[in-house]
Amino acid sequence: MSSQSHSLKQLALQKFKKNFWGVFSLYFIILVGLISLFAYVIAPDNSQFANQMHLSIHSKKPGFKVDMLTIPSKLKTNQGFMDKIFFGKKNYDTEIPVSFYSVDNTIFSYTEYASDGLKGAEKSIVLIPEYKFNPTVKNKTFYFGTDKYGRDFLSRILIGARISFFIGFVAVFISLIIGIFMGSIAGYFGGKADAVIMWIINVTWSIPTLLLVIAITLALGKGFWQVFIAVGLTMWVEVARVVRGQIMSVKEMQYVTAAKALGYNDYRIITKHILPNIMAPVIVISAANFAAAILIESGLSFLGIGAQPPMSSWGAMIKDHYNYIILGKPYLALIPGLCIMSLVMAFMLIGNALRDALDVKN
Repeated sequence: MSSQSHSLKQLALQKFKKNFWGVFSLYFIILVGLISLFAYVIAPDNSQFANQMHLSIHSKKPGFKVDMLTIPSKLKTNQGFMDKIFFGKKNYDTEIPVSFYSVDNTIFSYTEYASDGLKGAEKSIVLIPEYKFNPTVKNKTFYFGTDKYGRDFLSRILIGARISFFIGFVAVFISLIIGIFMGSIAGYFGGKADAVIMWIINVTWSIPTLLLVIAITLALGKGFWQVFIAVGLTMWVEVARVVRGQIMSVKEMQYVTAAKALGYNDYRIITKHILPNIMAPVIVISAANFAAAILIESGLSFLGIGAQPPMSSWGAMIKDHYNYIILGKPYLALIPGLCIMSLVMAFMLIGNALRDALDVKN
């Protein structure tokens, strides 16, 4: 039995490797996962949430360059190395885009950047020799341009990937726990337990998903983790229905009857004998739920009840810039839209590839 199970796994793996789009989607998802995990290492703006605003350079085109004056802060940031990598740097420095600067002995003079041919304010700073808080100027390139608040758009895209990517994992994990538990009880025991659980499933199923998520989000409050929990609590129904149907079709098979004859309890029969043999359709539906979770979170962020500012989210970025589609800068809304589309498509393609690979009839 063990060698047969091993051979089936090898066969499924070989079939999956032959599916180009499935393998390509898997590598793409891994790449997005690594980017979202180490976003603050990759992002040009590694401040928390990439929230450095410069209103004088708002809505600039990709590739925009400007001299950035940095005036160091005297505030100490007691922040660990790992905290900086995974949660961003607590940046108290003052950054000012400048169009001109000069140094005359101990006087640092600069002109603030101004758009539309206007002249910015002229200011000066007294330099103190060997003083570590003296200002510095570096030329900065905004590869994806800036958003309407003058923040680095590429950094916001990279950090926004974290929410869209991890909501899939958290939501699917919650849906699997609830769905497998409810589906197992309904399918294995039947009778009144099945009737009650199916009533709960049908009631939950009858409520539009987005409305149910909104209701749960409003009950739990707006926030990062609240959205994860709300989406997960609405996605267990599909898993429960699939598990229930699969268990009902296999619970009368010989290996289950043999397990009962050996005196094994119901918990062991379900977890050790039935569930491992019905996980193929559950894995496929989980891949589809990943894509659905990303779309739901994007919709919630677009409506303003998802991840809250200053947290970066692809859905919120579309909400902030969708009017720029008719104002001559459509890329501000199209770039996060394409990111959502590509990640959702990758999960759908890998779901199709897994379905073909795990189909024993082919």
